Amino acid sequence: MARLFHRFDCPCCDPAVAKRREVIRAGFGGLLALAGTSIGARAQTAGAGGARTIRIRRMQTGESFEGVYWRNGRYERDALRRLDVVFRDPSMDETTPMDPRLFDVLFTVARHLDSDEFYEVISGYRAPETNAARSRQSRRVSRVSLHMSGMAADVRLPGRQSMGIARTAADMQIGGVGLYRRDGFVHLDCGPARRW
Repeated sequence: MARLFHRFDCPCCDPAVAKRREVIRAGFGGLLALAGTSIGARAQTAGAGGARTIRIRRMQTGESFEGVYWRNGRYERDALRRLDVVFRDPSMDETTPMDPRLFDVLFTVARHLDSDEFYEVISGYRAPETNAARSRQSRRVSRVSLHMSGMAADVRLPGRQSMGIARTAADMQIGGVGLYRRDGFVHLDCGPARRW
């Protein structure tokens, strides 16, 4: 069973882990604040009906989430906790609080594509150890990946080409977009708008 942490008593609060995360986040500083404002504004406009919903299925575990994660101007804490579990690092069975702006990115892209399919999540949160192992195996994996900060996901949408998802997300300028055409997925994050 997954090691669950309370949002305010999480592994991020551990001084050793917090220091690692501080180094990762330092490179993004003010750019993240700008990206967050843009993402929130786009999601607010897209979810003008008062609620934002998301449908997620984790490929490695088969776990899923379907429902409202934001309502009446605020994020739903219970939904965020459940999403944290679905997005956890299954190889380490480690959970971290995901940045809710990531869900805004996913919501906004799906809404723009007029898709109500479940996102298939290939990679969500990555523990630093998992990310280090992956970066040793492939040059395409960043050593300072936003996956380690709970700010990124590698996803597919059934019935949609990865190129189309990537173009849509990149045109919206609401975060980072990476196209992995050979592997058939797209990296989406809530960091600064950029593409690769």
